[in-house]
Formats: sequence, structure tokens, C-alpha cells
Amino acid sequence: MINSIIGFAVLRWQLTLVAFALLAALGAQAFLSIPRSVDPHFPIPVIVVVAIQPGADPEDLEQTVAKPIEQVLYGLDNITKVASSSSNGQAVISAEFSWASDPERDYDQAVREVNAIRAQLPAGLARLEFRKVRTTESAVVQYALVSPDASWRRMEKVAKDLKERFQRVDGVRTATVWGLPKPEVEVVVDLGRLAEYALPVSAVTDALRLGGSDLPAGSVRVGEARFNVKAGGAFRTLAEVKAVPVRAEGGRLVRVGDVADVRWGTEERPHITRLNGERAVWVTATQKDNVNVLDVRNGLVASADEYRSILPPDMKLVLGFDQSDDISRKLAQLGRDFAIALAIVLVTLLPLGPRASLVVMMSVPLSLAIGVLVVNLIGYTLNQLVIAGFILALGLLVDDSIVVVENIARHLRMGMTRVQAALAGTRQIAVAVIGCTAVLVFAFLPLAFLPEGAGKFTRGLPVSVIATVVASMFVALTIIPFLASRLLPKNEPEHGNRFLQVVQGGIHRFYQPVLHWALEKPKIALAAAMALCILALGLIPVLGSSLFPPADTPYFLVEVQAPEEAEKNQTARAVAYVEEVLKGEPEVVNRLANVGRGNPQVFYNVREIAQKSNYGAVLAVLDEWRPATGPALLARVRAKFSAYPDARITVSLFQNGAPIDAPIVWYINGPQLDVIKALSRKVEGAMKSVAGVRDVRNPLAFDRVDVALGLDADRAALLGVAPAAARRVTRLALAGEAAGRFRDDEGDSYDVMVRLAPADPAAMGAYQTLDALQRVFVPSINGAAVPLLQVATPQLVSGPPSINRYLQQRSVAVTANVEQGFVTGKVGSDVAAKVRALPLPAGYSVSIGGEAEARSRSFSGLGGIIMLTVFGILGILVLEFGRFRETLVVVGVIPLGMFGGLIALWANGMSISYTAIIGFVALIGIEIKNSILLVDFTGQLRAQGMELREAIERAGEVRFLPVLLTSVTAIGGLLPLAVSGSGLYGPLAWVIIGGLVSSTLLSRVVTPVMYLLLVRKAPPVTAEAGAEATP
Repeated sequence: MINSIIGFAVLRWQLTLVAFALLAALGAQAFLSIPRSVDPHFPIPVIVVVAIQPGADPEDLEQTVAKPIEQVLYGLDNITKVASSSSNGQAVISAEFSWASDPERDYDQAVREVNAIRAQLPAGLARLEFRKVRTTESAVVQYALVSPDASWRRMEKVAKDLKERFQRVDGVRTATVWGLPKPEVEVVVDLGRLAEYALPVSAVTDALRLGGSDLPAGSVRVGEARFNVKAGGAFRTLAEVKAVPVRAEGGRLVRVGDVADVRWGTEERPHITRLNGERAVWVTATQKDNVNVLDVRNGLVASADEYRSILPPDMKLVLGFDQSDDISRKLAQLGRDFAIALAIVLVTLLPLGPRASLVVMMSVPLSLAIGVLVVNLIGYTLNQLVIAGFILALGLLVDDSIVVVENIARHLRMGMTRVQAALAGTRQIAVAVIGCTAVLVFAFLPLAFLPEGAGKFTRGLPVSVIATVVASMFVALTIIPFLASRLLPKNEPEHGNRFLQVVQGGIHRFYQPVLHWALEKPKIALAAAMALCILALGLIPVLGSSLFPPADTPYFLVEVQAPEEAEKNQTARAVAYVEEVLKGEPEVVNRLANVGRGNPQVFYNVREIAQKSNYGAVLAVLDEWRPATGPALLARVRAKFSAYPDARITVSLFQNGAPIDAPIVWYINGPQLDVIKALSRKVEGAMKSVAGVRDVRNPLAFDRVDVALGLDADRAALLGVAPAAARRVTRLALAGEAAGRFRDDEGDSYDVMVRLAPADPAAMGAYQTLDALQRVFVPSINGAAVPLLQVATPQLVSGPPSINRYLQQRSVAVTANVEQGFVTGKVGSDVAAKVRALPLPAGYSVSIGGEAEARSRSFSGLGGIIMLTVFGILGILVLEFGRFRETLVVVGVIPLGMFGGLIALWANGMSISYTAIIGFVALIGIEIKNSILLVDFTGQLRAQGMELREAIERAGEVRFLPVLLTSVTAIGGLLPLAVSGSGLYGPLAWVIIGGLVSSTLLSRVVTPVMYLLLVRKAPPVTAEAGAEATP
């Protein structure tokens, strides 16, 4: 059947040309339409539930919110991990499902089951949010609406208008406004005036709530018509708010305006945002799945540019962050790498001659076109992993064509016509070519099914390689023989062109004597090769292991953590210090500062930090990330930040792969918080004592200090004060309370907030002082106003800043980063040794998380993957050769490549990372492919009657050139990736390059020696039974 296909392709060449022209056109169309992105899009099976209950302390939220939701989530199918964190007013519960499950179904099930217990959660729960984690949740653009003095109401209207414009852009999933305080109608109660009328604060709130609520009044029928009844409700003017009666007193009405000032204001700004030190709010947009991010970005920028023309003169719109900058740079760099690789491949083909090189190079665009077509049809984006796969395939896809064209040229030199040589040369090598491709497919196919998030992140690379390599085999056995029958010279010189003569001269001069000596002393040669491989294995502990390197993005994140009891002003001062330091670095072009909340998500696996008054973040946007100077920049700013006294400031690069909390994470689990706290300090100390550890974070390092109201139930009962009334009035006085709705002329609705006037009018909008409690009155059951401090004794109390739970028990995670230049796996192992040596009380345990846990889960499937690869390849070889002797000879090259791969990692200062292991698995297939050519041809020569030693030496000499060319082209194709400085695919490229160098040099000697030792007493067997070999 194979021979018929080859004959049809060469003899019925018109149909061959039409078919490949169609495939090329479809491939070109796929390349133009395939969505672009920097990183792959894949579902993340994580759901985050956020519960907001203002004023609730961590202990209450843990018991009443976190634990019930955890129990529900643990009852779901496919759940693997649930964690929660309860802090003041907020509980965050995150659930991770199996990576093999359907994230959409799991999300829907989780939302449904949690909503089913909504009635069992506290009545005071203000908000319950469900957040789906997507790789496309990161902002495509982050615009800053900047104005030094525009009112927040005006900025709100402009920002919301821009948001609506963004939402209309094709491909946009969501647009969001950040950092905008909510405008509101403030009712600022004067306690002195209240005291004159003996009114409690709650009387004002109750009156406004009754007078300013939007309630439907129903409808009435008049004759045959029906009319809706408008009963009023929401306030329309400030005068209406002031006129609301509170109580009738001495024959007159006491109105809100008599005891309070009514005015427009804003809530205390929970999220302060600045661009390059200027007052701003953010407007961001995210993309839908499977759309071209560059198209989305261009649509957003065009919309923003159009909107600038109608902006008020006191506002400006600035593009602070643009994801497409990174995308365009990386795609352009990979494009340059591809062009360089293509040029290198072309140079390596010179020994074949110009015409033969042209024929071989035709396989490149055709194979890539088919590969892009397949990748697009499967649904992948054109991202850095897919492009890296195409570059890797570039060095492999010409292998089959090289072997076919070189064999055709050899038959031409024997005197055949071009058509005869094309048919005979291709048919002779066809089975070996199919076997080689099958081996490559089996090497890469298991990589497409690697487990966990790491496997999904890298899946595009093996898929693109497999698609392109299979396409290259199809091309090599069909259109390449036809092109060779038309383009190769009719009379090929017996000894080839000048380049070929030089190469073959080198083979005669250097290779033949070495091979002859090795065959004379086979055991010594084999022992020497084994010794080299064993010595290289000693490098494994030295290299260490890691999962994924930091992403080389042109931006990094500076995080600020002030003490738990710190006011937002203290956090703001620390963030301002960060901005000032970054301002002095010329590489930093934009500083996007956030106080009280994290920056909007800009990287696919890093979620923004929810509202926390003691937290701040600055996104530093660079003009470009330079591997030569970037680490020095980070070291400079870290040194300055470490000297800041009032907050912990950390600098983080974004990390490739699935999301993790930090590179090093240790959980301390147990029932009692005080014991967990003591153990966490010991773990913190153990981490800090290890070289290479930085930014150690212990959430329980400092207590949270609160003011306990200290209600005296007995005194309250004697004075007729209900404890609930006392708590409500206290909250109203300190934080304010929504007491109605206000609707303006444009139909926008706002809260009417009742607040207590501070003793210092200049402090309005800031936190109330403790003195405010002295001016608060509580209503008794008989209507009297009782001073709060008659029934309460406020006092300072300490408690944990948050209560965390992990796997349904109380826990705390102590985290750390790793210094530049240290291997995460080695540092993590040193930390693990010290942590595990700590004595633990009964009922308490420690467990590892972070990169070590992710690496364990990801690498746990690699053993099975490698076994599947090896046994799959063995099955192909046994099927091809029919017995185990030749199979063992072929697979004997595997350790030779491992030797070179380990040496290459060591020479470049790289660890054994996830992508490096992918490189080793891929290397197995490439090595074996080359070995098949030698063993198969040796069997063909023996089948013709040639003596064993002569057949081994002749096959080694004849097959040295195609093996050398295929190895050199693979190395040339990968060289740009290797020297690019990328921590992601650099290790993969260096492993394959080093492995091919050692395997090509050593296997040309070791494989013939093993063949001599294992096959000398056996009859000859070839890949294609009965095939005739021509020496």
C-alpha cells in the first residue's frame, strides 16, 4: 500500500499538486485567523466564594459562614481541596476540583449547592459572590481616568460611560471600573442637637428608612383601564431628605434637617488608585475565550481614542497597562527565532546540493501549513508554547525529507533516471521513515496527556509538534519524491557536490578509524560510554528540580503589607514610598498604585487581592524585560524596600504554570489557634535560617488588636436597653448605616447614609475616634435615650488577624519566595528538612504546599508517561524488526542522550524543570529515530549477503551523513530558543541540543558495537522483510 501511494504521488503528480496547493491555502487561512495570545487558554477548576458581612469578626465568620460552606463544597463530586480565610467582615472560601473534571459543570454545581444553604447563613450577610477562575480573566488593557480635582460623581459617570463603550467592543467579556468610591447622600447627625431632643441616632435612621424606600404600590383599575400607583419612595432632592419627620415634639415636628446636615458625599474610599502618582480610577476589560487578543486590544484602543475627544477638559485617559505589548514582543521574538532557525536549517542542507536543499526546504512551509491547520481545528490559540512547538518541529520536520532526498540522490549517483531514483529511493526508506515518525509521535503523544495544570499549560507544545511531524512524513512520502523527480539534476556526480565531498572526507578521515577501533575492542568502548553516562547521573542532585520559571513579562508586582491594625493612611504612605523608589528607575514607564486592594488581574494565574485596608500593590510596567539587566533592577529596589520600617514590601515576578500561593508553602494544622501560632513562628524561623529564602510571610506573626464593646447585660436590662439595639447604634455611629435610596434626574440611584459627625469636622470621611462612643445614646424600651457607656465598657482585646482553614481544619500557611540564582527544589528540600525536624504536639501536623506540592502532583504522572513512551516505542520497534535484539540495539542510545542533556543543563546553570523533563522525553524519540536508520540499513546489507563486520562499517559510513544532517538541523532549529534567555523553553531546547550532540557523536560508535555484540549470531532482519539493499 505504501509503495502504491508513493507511485501515485510521483506518477499522478497533477493531483498531488492540487491536493497540496489546497492544504497550503487552508493552512495560510488558518494562520491568519487563529487567535493569538501570550499564554495558553485552559480551564482552571477553581471556584472562589466571597462572603461579606461588615463588622463580623473572624471567629464568627469561621463558624457561621466558612465552615457551613466548606462542608457543602466537600460533598461535591471531584473536589480535591478546600481552603478558607476569615478576616474582619469577609470570608473567602476557595475550592479546587480535579483537573480531569468539567470546570463548568463543577462551577454550576457549587453555586447551586451553596445557594441552597443561603437561608442558613447569617441574616447580616451583605453579599455572597461566586468567582470563576479563568486564564482569560486577566485584563487586556488597564486604562486610568486621571483627574486631580474632578468630583467623584462626575468621574463615576465618565468611567461608567467608558465601561459601557468597552463592553460593546467585539470579543470583550467584561469591563470593570476600579477605585471609584460610591457617591452617596450623607446625613451627618449632630449628637448635640440630638441630645436637645433626647433622640437616639436610630430614630433618624428609622425615619429615613420609612420615608425613602422604593416599594411597589400595585395598580388600580378605572373603568376598562389599569394604572400603576406611584407611591413615591426614593428621595429625589436633598430638601426631601431634610424634611423627613423624626418625631413630634412640643406641638411641632422634629425633622431630619433639624438634627443633621444633609449633603452629597462619598463613602470612605476603600480602594485608592493612582497612576504615576496622580489621582485616578481604573477601567479594565477582559476577553472572551478563543478570540484574538490583538483584535480585542485594537478595538478597545480605538474606542478609547474616540472617547478622548469628548472627555471633559479636567480629565485625561491614559493607557497604563497593555497586555498586547508583551504578546506582540513575544510573538515577534519567536518569529525572529523561527526565521533564524529556518536560515540555520538551510545552511545545514548545503551538503545535499542546492537543488536537493530546495526540495527538502519545500517540506517546511507545507508541513507547517498543515500543522497550523490542525492546531486551529483542534481549538488552540497561537501562543508561546505552540510557537515553541513549531520551532522545535522545524528541526524535525525536514528529517524525513532529508533521508528521502539523500537516498534518492544516492540512487541517482548509481545511474538511475530521476523517476526511477525517486520511486526506488523512497520505497526503500519508506518503512524506516514511517517507523521513525511513529517513534516521534509516541515520544510526544504522552506529553499531550500530562496531568494537572502543568500538563494543560504545556499541552499546546506536543500537539503542535505531533501535527507538524506527522504532516512532514506525509509530505516526505508524497510530494517530495515528485519534486525530486523533477528538480534533482539528471546526472548526479558520483561523489556529490563540494560540500558533500568535504563532509564525506571528514567521515573517512575521522569516523572510520574510530569505528574500526571500537569494533576491535567492543567491550572497552561500551564500558567507556556507560561510565560517562553514570558520571552524568551524579549531576542530578547538583542541578536540583523546579516546576516553572518566572515569566519574562515586562512588568512586575510590588506588594505592601502594613500591620493588621494599621489605618489605610499608613498603608498609603508605604505605597507612596514604593512609587517614589520606582520613579527613580528609568526602565519603569508606568506605576499603577493601589491602596486597600490589589491591582486588577493582569496575569492569567494571579488573582487580584480582595479589599484589605493594610494591603497595597504597585504594578510596575517596564519598557521591556531584559534578562541581562532585569534581575539587577529587582535587586536594587528590593534593597531599598527592605529598609522601610513600617511595612513589609515584597517584589514578585509573575510565575508560569498553574496558580500557586508561593514557591515555598508550609501548612500548620490543628485545633487551637494559640498552638498553631506558636508553631508558625517556629516554622517561620526555620525558613529564615535557610540560604536562598526571602520574603517569609507568617499571617499569625502579629495579633490583630480590636476594641471590644464590653456590653454589661445586667446594667442594660436594668435600664431597658436591648443588647441588639446597643450594637446597632454603635455600628451606625462608627460606620454609618444605609437608610434609604436617592434617585437623581438621570435615573441613577444612590444610598442615603446616616453617619455620626466626628468631633473634628476636618476628620469627616476618616475613621471615628474612640471618643465617639462617649457621645452615643441608645434607645431604651420606654423611649428614653441612654448613654452607651452606661451599659458598655470598651476595652482593647487581641485576636488573630484571620482564621484560615485547610482540608476542614484550622490551619495557617507560612510562605516564602526564593532568591534569584537559587534552585527552588534545593531550597525547598533544605526548608523541608528543618520543618520536619520540629517537634509537634499531639493533634497537630505540618504539610507541604506551593511548588513542591504542585511539582509532586504534576510529576506523579510523569513516571507513567515515560513508561508509556518507552513501551510504546518498544512496541513499534518490535513490530518493525520482528525481534528484541535489534530493538535493544536501537534503544541503547537513550542513556547517551541523557548524558548530553544533563551536561547542557549544568553548563547553562539550569535546573531540571518541567519543560526540561519534556525535553528529555522528546529526546528519547529523536535519538531512537536516528538509530533506526543505522540498524535498519545494517540489516538490509546483511540480508543481501554482506559479512557482519563489513555491513556494520558500511552502514555506519553511509548512514552517518543523513543522521548528521538530521541532528544538525534539529540543533539549528532549536538554537534560537536555547540562546533566547527564556526560562520557559530554554531548558527544553538545551536538553535536546546537548542530548543530540552527545547521542550523534557517541551513538555512531556505541550502536554498531551493540549490534556486533547482540546480533552477530542471529540471522539478518530488516524493517521491511525482503527489502533489497544496494550498497
